[in-house]
Amino acid sequence: MGAPRVVRGREAAPLVHRQGAPFPAIAGPAELRLEDGAILGVDRGLPPDVPLGYHEILPLDGGQARRFIVAPARCHLPEKLRAWGWAAQLYALRSRESWGMGDLGDLRRLAEWSVGALGAGAIVLNPLHAARPLIPQEPSPYFPSSRRYRNPLYLRVEDVPGAAAAGLPVERFAAEGRALNAERLIDRDAVFRLKMAALGELWARTSPGPAGLARYRVQQGRGLEEFAIFCALAEHHGSGWRRWPAEHRHPASPAVARFATEHSERVAFHAWLQWLLDDQLARAGQALRLVTDLAIGFDGEGADAWAWQDLLAHGVMVGAPPDDFALDGQDWGLPPFVPYRLRAAGYAPFIETVRAGLRHAGGMRIDHVMGLFRLYWVPRGATARDGAYVRYPTDDLLAILALESERAGALVIGEDLGTVEPGVRERLLAERILSTRVVWFESGPPAAYPRLVFAAVTTHDLPTVRGLWTGSDLQEQAAVGMRSNVEGTEALRTQLRELTGLADDAPTDAVALAVHRRLAEAPSVLIAATLDDALGVAERPNLPGTTGERRPNWSFALPETLEQIESDPRVRAVGEALGGRRARS
Repeated sequence: MGAPRVVRGREAAPLVHRQGAPFPAIAGPAELRLEDGAILGVDRGLPPDVPLGYHEILPLDGGQARRFIVAPARCHLPEKLRAWGWAAQLYALRSRESWGMGDLGDLRRLAEWSVGALGAGAIVLNPLHAARPLIPQEPSPYFPSSRRYRNPLYLRVEDVPGAAAAGLPVERFAAEGRALNAERLIDRDAVFRLKMAALGELWARTSPGPAGLARYRVQQGRGLEEFAIFCALAEHHGSGWRRWPAEHRHPASPAVARFATEHSERVAFHAWLQWLLDDQLARAGQALRLVTDLAIGFDGEGADAWAWQDLLAHGVMVGAPPDDFALDGQDWGLPPFVPYRLRAAGYAPFIETVRAGLRHAGGMRIDHVMGLFRLYWVPRGATARDGAYVRYPTDDLLAILALESERAGALVIGEDLGTVEPGVRERLLAERILSTRVVWFESGPPAAYPRLVFAAVTTHDLPTVRGLWTGSDLQEQAAVGMRSNVEGTEALRTQLRELTGLADDAPTDAVALAVHRRLAEAPSVLIAATLDDALGVAERPNLPGTTGERRPNWSFALPETLEQIESDPRVRAVGEALGGRRARS
């Protein structure tokens, strides 16, 4: 990790305090600069009424300033919340208006229909994180360029201010985009070309953009500027930052500053795209609670890795050890933060990332929440069987998460499936972070699930109801040359049969409805059905352990348009099964 024997500056590491605990002492007289700019004089003891927030302790003896974080005792959770919702892969949710993949306009329509017709309370989304602005486009939402900013492919171009003006060729682009809906597999490269061309023409007529964009850039500050500069550099060089000329490989380089000045128009364009995404996401979330998804890491060649390269461990990647569903383990190809460097940075990357994930959201799911406790590091060139766990400053990270959750008024879900060390789930419960329960993994009935959980039948990495019930999931694994856990899969099918009480020859739609009726018995805070299961989709969105050469993960569109979904009796039946239980509770 490159750490000296004694980490210099450790005395200036952030001081993190949870409300309700005794206030820590400080050495010597100091000033306490509150987040709102007010300054308090302190001498050894901190005042007991310091508000929630990010403050700063300034020693009067000339010592190093120290961040002082005051966080609530637990994460935010609305009282008496009991809701149901859809779990949706937004890219797969296409309407007749979509340009080859689902967008934020489609999300807004799904939200309004789900509330109005079925009384849903949430939509649980895949990560909407930004990919590198290059072709080929990265299909995996869990391998983002940045977790702080979003993917322009999700923009509804027709909703961009000025798009309806006479004389603009948006309709020509739209016709080409809608033609892409004819194919079941999503062609992100084609979508990218069309949307970037259309958005480029719109920008050319609106540059430098409205006053709202200027305010947004000021509000977002350095983070947005670095991201926009990265995007312009990536377009210029046509690759990830590790292959750029040396003068552009670090954001603090004078050459990067010169490039940003010389290409200010393109930098502003990428900032404008994020402003549009921010606005469209805010409108999509007005009808109900959007639960966003925070990926465990980011692309080592992407924007966040470029901006924070000095805080990362090089020569290792994050992954997971072998388990029953990935017999060889997993190497996710994501560079980890070095714990002591993250602490020395005042946890700024973590704060910015969590805050971005909660923006315009009523909740956030944290992928592989065990990463707040420890991460499995895999040496480059080794297999996932050769990794080791590295611990992280859990207490501090959970405190920051609680603070950001409280400020956003949003619940937090921890994806705690797979290899979970003892004590993690108990700690999540104490922090009021919802644990995750999946029918496939539970031996007992949903009625016995705890209250403080998010419960579902399956996830994007696990078989759909149809895939499990018909055996097509095992057949697909064999077709792509995967090692399959046949015995474990058959046990899941037996469990599904016993839970639903249906015979082996029962139709898949009947099985899907029956298992969701059982799920509705859960007393849990939030339950969800995937649109894939409601529509009888056989393919799971992602088959862990495979790449694009073997299987088109994250690229299957739903077999029906959003308009068809709204009138499909199978979807309505599943929604009413979950919603009826919630209405009676």
